[in-house]
Amino acid sequence: MSEVSRLASLRSGLIDICHKVYEKGFVSAFDGNISVITPQNTILITRSAVCKGDVTEEDIMEIDAGGNILNGKGKISTEYKIHLFAYSRRPEVNAVVHCHPVYATAFAAIGEGLTKNIFPEVILTLGKVPLCKYATPSTDELPKSMEPFIEHSWAFLFQNHGAVTLGRSIRDAYFKMEKLEHTAKTIFISRLLGGETEIPKEKIMELLSLAKGTYGLTQDERNVF
Repeated sequence: MSEVSRLASLRSGLIDICHKVYEKGFVSAFDGNISVITPQNTILITRSAVCKGDVTEEDIMEIDAGGNILNGKGKISTEYKIHLFAYSRRPEVNAVVHCHPVYATAFAAIGEGLTKNIFPEVILTLGKVPLCKYATPSTDELPKSMEPFIEHSWAFLFQNHGAVTLGRSIRDAYFKMEKLEHTAKTIFISRLLGGETEIPKEKIMELLSLAKGTYGLTQDERNVF
């Protein structure tokens, strides 16, 4: 695939994910921002003040690692610093999704991360979802709030704000957001029924030892224990 075709494919995929997060109710109005790395190590990111359900080619901007606009009209998302921080610290990350999904954001609003080991599939795909201390949106303090967890976490809750997921591809980052919201909703309902039950550590160790051969998955133990 040529670089031009690859870039067009990334743009198309980014637009598709923008529409998906809106259809799923992970964002409302102009909420959220989504980005993906290009083969030239530039970043395609949604512009500011656009409904993700309405995103078109004209709403995708291209910036460099310093946040300078290379292509596109308008203003880049005010939270582009989250994306640049993630890419600068995690070379395996190729996409970032920032949304305000209702159940996950509700946990962020009460100041609680999703750090208990409840579901095997969540342990293997997301691991712990830490709570990043409140920081004013668009400031340098917001990405800094991710600092304690950035080296190993794939999903983050921002206190009184929303959620961020990282992925090896745009679809991977989106599916992590979908899994995060599904998990938050399930735990919420579990608490209505009496509370969730954690998986014992020895069973988690068994799961981790089987995961690579059985599921082709590995997980950093810092993101589990």
